[in-house]
Amino acid sequence: MSETSEIAAKNLEFTGQVESLGSNGEGIVHFGQTVFFAPYTAVGEKVKFRALKVKDNIGYAKALEILTPADERVRPRCPNFTRCGGCQIQHLRYGAQLKLKTKIVSNALQKIAGIRFHVSPAVKSDSQYEYRNKLQIPVGVDKNGCTVIGFYAERSHRIVPVQRCPIHPYWAEEVIAAFVSYMKEAGVRGYDEQTKSGTLRHIVVRDVEGNFIITAVTAAETLPQSELLIKKLAAKFKTFSLWQNCNPGEGNGVFGEKFRLLCGSGKYAAHEFGIRFEVGPNTFVQINRGVCRKLYERTVRCALDSGAAVAIDAYSGCGLLTAMLAKQMGEAYGIEVVREAVDCADSLISINKLEGKMHNICGRVEDELPKLLSRIPAEQVFLVVDPPRKGVDRATLRAILASGIRTVAMISCNPSTMARDVGILTGALIETEQGLVKNPAYAEEGMAGFYRPRLIQPLDMFPQTKHVETLVLLSKKPDESFG
Repeated sequence: MSETSEIAAKNLEFTGQVESLGSNGEGIVHFGQTVFFAPYTAVGEKVKFRALKVKDNIGYAKALEILTPADERVRPRCPNFTRCGGCQIQHLRYGAQLKLKTKIVSNALQKIAGIRFHVSPAVKSDSQYEYRNKLQIPVGVDKNGCTVIGFYAERSHRIVPVQRCPIHPYWAEEVIAAFVSYMKEAGVRGYDEQTKSGTLRHIVVRDVEGNFIITAVTAAETLPQSELLIKKLAAKFKTFSLWQNCNPGEGNGVFGEKFRLLCGSGKYAAHEFGIRFEVGPNTFVQINRGVCRKLYERTVRCALDSGAAVAIDAYSGCGLLTAMLAKQMGEAYGIEVVREAVDCADSLISINKLEGKMHNICGRVEDELPKLLSRIPAEQVFLVVDPPRKGVDRATLRAILASGIRTVAMISCNPSTMARDVGILTGALIETEQGLVKNPAYAEEGMAGFYRPRLIQPLDMFPQTKHVETLVLLSKKPDESFG
C-alpha cells in the first residue's frame, strides 16, 4: 500500500514535525502528499499524530504525544483546555501568541485579497487572563439528560461542563455556582436542542465597573421561581440587575426580541476616556477594557490626524467611541441598529455636555450612511466602521467607494471578513458573476478611485484564543493619484 493511500485510512498513526500554524492556531504538518491540521501543537515540535479525516490531500489530525516540545510551549492554566472550544492557543507563550496573530492578519490579507502590506506587530493585552468583562455561557443537557452549564466543544454544540474559566474574572465562577444551585432547587432544566424541551438556554453577564447585568435566556415566556434566583445572586453580588430574555427560536442567536427586567435598575453607568456612558443587557461593549482603551485612543488619533471636521461612527454600539470623537473633533454621528444601544448613546449626550456635537441615528448602516452623506460634504468626513463578525454590508462598501470620503478606519474582530472588505475598498477584489475574485490589475501602490492601506494594526483583544482585533486605516487621495 502506498503512503498516500495509507494516510487516507482513518485512525492511521504517524509521526511528523509541525512546520507552521494556521489561521485557527492549529499546527500544520505534511505527511506524504497530504497537509494535516492539528490543534494544540507548536512550531518545531515532533509529534505523534492520529489521522481523523482526509479529503483531497487535506487532513485533520489529533496529537497523541508531543515527542519533542517546542520552547514556546507552556502548561495551560485551564483543566478544560483542548476539551472546551473557547481557547485554542493557551499552550503557547504569550509572545508566540502575539506573533501568530500578526501573521494571521497578514496571511488573511494576502490569501483572500492579494494585498501585501506591512502589518504592525500585534499590540499586547496587559492582562492575559481574567480580562473578559462579559460572560456568555450556554445551558443544556448532557447525553444522560442531566442539566449542564459550560462552553461548547470545538465545532459542536456539545457542552463541556465548566465551574470556572481562567480568562473570566472570579465573578463568573460565582454566577455559575448561583445558577447551578437555583436550577437544582427550583427544578429548572437546561434546554435540550434535540427535543426542544427545557427552560434555560444561556446565561449572559456584563460587568460594568463592579455592577452586574445578568440575563437569563429562556425558551419559555417565564422564568420559574425567579425570586429564588434573585436571592441566590444577592448573596454573591452587591449590585446587580436580573433580566429575562425569551428566545423560542431554533437558530444560533443567543438573544430573542423580548427582554423583561426582573430586578435592579437595568442599566449601569461606566466611565472611560473622560466619558460617562450607559450599558444595558444588549449593548455592545468591547470585552477587554484595557485593549479597548488602546484601540479607541489610536482611532481618535487617526481621526485628528486626518484633518476631517466631522466623524461618522458606523455600528456605534453604546456610543462611547462616538462621544470620544465628538469631544475631540467637535461633531460626530453614530449609526446603530439596536434600539437599546442608541438609547444608551443618547443618554450620554447631556451628561457629557455634548449637545450639538454628538448625534445618534437608529437604523441599518447600509440605509442611514448614504442619507447622512447626502447632507455632509464627504471630503470633511472621517468614517469609522466597526461591524459584527460578518463584516461590512456590501451596499455600505459601495456607498463608501462612491462617497468621496478621504479616510476610513475599519475595526474588525474577523481577519477573513476584514480582508474581504479591505480588498473591495482597495480594488484588490472585484465583483464578477462568479463572485468576488482577485483583481489582476491591482498593484500594491493602489488603484485610481480606490483606497489604499495606511496602517494595519492587530490588537490582542482575546488572549489565549485564535481571535484578533484589527484596526485598518485607509485613505484616498483627492486627485485619485497614487504612488
